[in-house]
Amino acid sequence: MCDKTKETKEFFSKRKPTRLKDYNYSTPGAYFITICTDGRRELLSKITVGQGLAPAENILSAYGIIADKQINDLQNRFKTITIDKYVIMPNHIHMLISIHAAGASPCPTISDIIGAYKSLTTRLCHTAGLQEKHLFQASFHDHIIRNKQDYAGIWQYIDTNVIKWETDCFYGS
Repeated sequence: MCDKTKETKEFFSKRKPTRLKDYNYSTPGAYFITICTDGRRELLSKITVGQGLAPAENILSAYGIIADKQINDLQNRFKTITIDKYVIMPNHIHMLISIHAAGASPCPTISDIIGAYKSLTTRLCHTAGLQEKHLFQASFHDHIIRNKQDYAGIWQYIDTNVIKWETDCFYGS
């Protein structure tokens, strides 16, 4: 799916916003989110491939531990969302986020949620003495989940992402 050619890298460095025009990203539903580290540096974890029948192991770095805690805190910060599934990879994070019916106050948008997540995670990493100035890329990828099959496919993708790391398009980026 990922092509690492020079043309592809140039396209992504000059890309325009990927949000769906005129779509309300606070609409109740499920969203698949991918957040990459700045420069796709492998800062969040290290995956060791198991030998024989041993499974691959994903060991979170100090950055990854903070990132993990902040993902789990999102549901406390934004009461109208749930994090249904996620995986922290060496240089990116996949999240399956559901927004539920809003209460009296306005429902946050996906951009609000991801912006808060990236900002707080970066700030906490700096507070902990970690040196990376920019932890995440400025943007993120989103996919609006359209039906149960789409949801199930993304769930499976997240579930198997660690064991397929060496074939992942972000591997060795």
